[in-house]
Amino acid sequence: MEQKKSLKITGMTCANCARIVEKSLLKIDGVKFAAVNLATNTAFVITEKEVSDDVFQKAVESVGYGISNEPIEAIEEKRLRRIKHNTFTALFVTIPLMVLMLLHMAGKHIPFFKEIELIFSAIVIFYAGRDTIRGATIALLHKHSNMDTLIFFGAVTAWLTNVITYFGVDVHPFGTIGAMIVSLHLVGRYIESSLRDKASKQVKELLALQSKEARIVTDKGEFLVPIDAVKQGHVVFVKPGERIPADGIIIEGFSLIDESMITGESVPVEKGINDEVVGGALNLTGAIKLRVTRVGEDAFLSKMLSLVQEAQGAKVPIQQLADTITNYFVPTIIFLALLSAAFWYFNFDYLNNLTHSIRMVLPWSLHTADRLSFAVFVFLTTVVIACPCALGLATPMALIVGTSLAAKKGLLIRNAEAIQTVKSVGYVLLDKTGTITYGKPRVVVQNIPEEEKPKIKHVTKLSAHPLSKAIAEYLDGYDTPQAVEEFEEIHGRGLKARIGFDEYLIGKPRDSSMYEEYTSKGMSIVEVHKNGEIIGFFALEDTVREDAKEAIRRLRSHGIIPVMVTGDNEKTANHVAKIVGIDEIFASVKPEEKMDIVRKYQSTGKKVIMVGDGINDAAALKAADIGIAIGSGSDLAIDSADIILTKGGISKIADVISISKVTFSAIRTNLLFAFLYNIIAIPLAMMGLLHPAIAEGAMAMSSITVILNSMNIRKKFQKFENFVNTSSCCSYIFGRSKNAKNT
Repeated sequence: MEQKKSLKITGMTCANCARIVEKSLLKIDGVKFAAVNLATNTAFVITEKEVSDDVFQKAVESVGYGISNEPIEAIEEKRLRRIKHNTFTALFVTIPLMVLMLLHMAGKHIPFFKEIELIFSAIVIFYAGRDTIRGATIALLHKHSNMDTLIFFGAVTAWLTNVITYFGVDVHPFGTIGAMIVSLHLVGRYIESSLRDKASKQVKELLALQSKEARIVTDKGEFLVPIDAVKQGHVVFVKPGERIPADGIIIEGFSLIDESMITGESVPVEKGINDEVVGGALNLTGAIKLRVTRVGEDAFLSKMLSLVQEAQGAKVPIQQLADTITNYFVPTIIFLALLSAAFWYFNFDYLNNLTHSIRMVLPWSLHTADRLSFAVFVFLTTVVIACPCALGLATPMALIVGTSLAAKKGLLIRNAEAIQTVKSVGYVLLDKTGTITYGKPRVVVQNIPEEEKPKIKHVTKLSAHPLSKAIAEYLDGYDTPQAVEEFEEIHGRGLKARIGFDEYLIGKPRDSSMYEEYTSKGMSIVEVHKNGEIIGFFALEDTVREDAKEAIRRLRSHGIIPVMVTGDNEKTANHVAKIVGIDEIFASVKPEEKMDIVRKYQSTGKKVIMVGDGINDAAALKAADIGIAIGSGSDLAIDSADIILTKGGISKIADVISISKVTFSAIRTNLLFAFLYNIIAIPLAMMGLLHPAIAEGAMAMSSITVILNSMNIRKKFQKFENFVNTSSCCSYIFGRSKNAKNT
């Protein structure tokens, strides 16, 4: 049986670390898929059989990393605190050392400077930078390389020049440069970690919604217990201002519930007896009691978090090129650094004359006649300028922000590949019932005599049919007790019952043509007979979602054609399509035919989104390029979907298209920047036109820039939406003006 598992990985510092852990996990017997995310320090694994935690632990530890059972936020907090300590220690030593170096270079006599530089640069490199050296050592012992390897080679090589100078070898000492490399690396890593922590804020906010305790009500009183002790069936008391600890149904009380952090809906919702509430929502106004229906991994919030983290840990196709390059990046850079150092050493006079005029205007360039010193200088610069981290973070950082933004909007992106696929979408196929409409009929017209309404209510209350339930709900205020006898539900006809001496038949009309005025608008008619005589009727309709019309407009503004695909009759389908503005309609469609319609539109060469909520939509959701399920729909439909709408109407589809486009745009920008940075910076370093300290600072900035660009997704989404809406309105006004002129 297929199982999914998320692991918290410790010790990773760059994209190569993630790749090594991923390869090790894939070697485990029974593991069919593994994806390791550097940005979240997590691994997502799919196994085809039961695999114990010990097996995962051994596989990760065998390549030098670890698995923690601590909450991911606690791990990140410790990591950030440790990096901060090391960073400030390094700066505390390096800044005075730099001042002494500059004074020494200016001709000032600094007593024992050689010894000071040797000792204090060692403190920075081997104490403040011990985690970097540990990371590099682990990588080298396990026959692979990572970002720490480059810093290790650069910093230690720089420090060794001080050692050999101390023993009389004539070479320019770079010990302070080694300390600067480590210090700048730590500063960059601290800023990067802080930004990554901030970027994943939305998931942390979702985690914070999980209550730690619950107030359980029993026959012996109320007890405050840990949330882990709450079980299905327990009655929980929630005071105003408290978070609801678990999913449940209200059995007592009435309140306004704020579900904004979970569903994206900003307006609080009125909830009373028999209404469902989800754990993590905020109880605003009244005290309520609820019976717990779901706890632990089955709870809505837990599932939501699991799906969000699963999507953030996944990979999109565009990342494959970056991963392939990263695999060979560090060994290639070390080879290029050695090659350029050797080239400079053996061709120093020619290359020095060739680049002399350029280096003279660069204040940071090394001016020396010693070929060994310059060869070491070029080696150091080339090693530290290269940045595989920017390549490794380009995609996962954008996915973290994009999927978190989607979660806040009430969208769960289960399949990260949808981020890339959506940009090519040409058609959105929409089921009608439960998707464009609420899937819940309501009475819109009736002419029943007042004295008959209590009797009809008590008859319809006995049926589970959607139309009967809608009528009973409509007549909810008529509470006069009625003794219903001989109740019978007749298939294809309706409800039959006796109240006192009167016989009632509530159901299908004798002559539908009498109600053409209503049926032409897609309404359903329930006729009421008393002792064989018609006494009135109910006209019911499945109400169109409030945001449906706006959603269709927004989809068209993205250049996407909406299509209705429904099993309902043609009259009803045409009526609803006319209300919301859909031109292409497929009515009376069987479940298996929905998949054929998906294939038909795919054959045009454009990608297809299918939106549905029922079991009959599952096959079409799976067949479509992107399947979107309404969260209130069937489990099978939800399991078949790539994206789930946790709450709200189909306007969320336009949101996910905008979020996906902006997120994919950020991924492309990140990768482009990362590639360009390395393509430009590495040759300059090999030519001796950069300084190691500047190179390290630039390397750190490349990663930070990628993260900042990813964090900007939220602002870009808002700007993109404003632009699309403005363009759409202009097109609409222009179209109206043109039509008026033609008229």
